[in-house]
Amino acid sequence: MGVRLAQRPSARKRNPSFGFRGRMIFRTTKLSGACVIEVEPRGDERGHFARTFCEREFEEHGLPIRFPQCNLSFNKRSGTLRGMHYQAAPLREAKVVRCTRGAIYDVIVDLRADSPTRFEWVGVELTEDNATALYIPEGFAHGFVTLKDATEVFYHMSDFHRPEGARGARWNDPRFDIRWPFPAGGPSVIAERDATYPDFDPEQFDG
Repeated sequence: MGVRLAQRPSARKRNPSFGFRGRMIFRTTKLSGACVIEVEPRGDERGHFARTFCEREFEEHGLPIRFPQCNLSFNKRSGTLRGMHYQAAPLREAKVVRCTRGAIYDVIVDLRADSPTRFEWVGVELTEDNATALYIPEGFAHGFVTLKDATEVFYHMSDFHRPEGARGARWNDPRFDIRWPFPAGGPSVIAERDATYPDFDPEQFDG
């Protein structure tokens, strides 16, 4: 059987949904420092190829370029909620979160005492199809709910995780007023630790 070589599409035949510069797109959010990172795939008949990290591009946008630890979260069922998690000072960490299988509604809350958007939140749908990532600066709480069964979430971490700094706030803390995409009764699956977190305590955040 002969092998058919994949041809790069001519300019006339290129799929307009595919970028051909290969650079990432950094979109700011209403929360200072937090941004959505979109990819620009290069496509042909094999599929597509996209850059998801570049030291130079991250540095140009003021993002960290050192990520000494990566984590993978697997979630069996749709409606699984994890959060809201944060690290107390001085053990705060930034992260880049991407959904590699399935879909999530990813939520961040600005906890920084000197921020004009303190206690405001942003939610972004991350899916295996859109390949979008969310950059979360230090000083934020983070959580997500899965929108599909068998969902995987991949994290780049700016520092080694230190469990002694791990803290959390209630996913439905009225101070945050997060509008989660599930019925009023709450998530389908949640760990006891996450379900029993108290409302946000600034003293816990400051270490």
